[in-house]
Amino acid sequence: MSDGPEEISRSEAEWRALLTPEQYHVLREKGTERPYTGALTQNHETGNYHCAGCGAPLFLSGAKFDSGCGWPSFVIPADSKAVEEHEDLSYGMRRIEVTCRRCGGHLGHVFPDGPGPTGLRYCINSASLTFKNEK
Repeated sequence: MSDGPEEISRSEAEWRALLTPEQYHVLREKGTERPYTGALTQNHETGNYHCAGCGAPLFLSGAKFDSGCGWPSFVIPADSKAVEEHEDLSYGMRRIEVTCRRCGGHLGHVFPDGPGPTGLRYCINSASLTFKNEK
């Protein structure tokens, strides 16, 4: 039995059919949206943030904060098994990439400059997320 969520595997054609062009660019090609343009950056509603690729629960609204960076920011994932972290040496920088553990989709990056209690800032693309209101 697996410790984490059941993994999802799709062909590139299936991903293209499922996702919008922007979602595909972010989730499958490790792209990013321009800062302050994402639909969820200024979302302050109570609910849960899920992977736009596979629907896995990733972040809770209570962990979201306004970091001023232009992307939705969270102090901690909803579950430690929801995301994976990988070293990213692209663009001449050393960063830690965050991906969805279930489908492998690129979400964003995590930085050690967030508030307590974790001191982390999960800087996540809106295009990689869907939001479900808590009713």
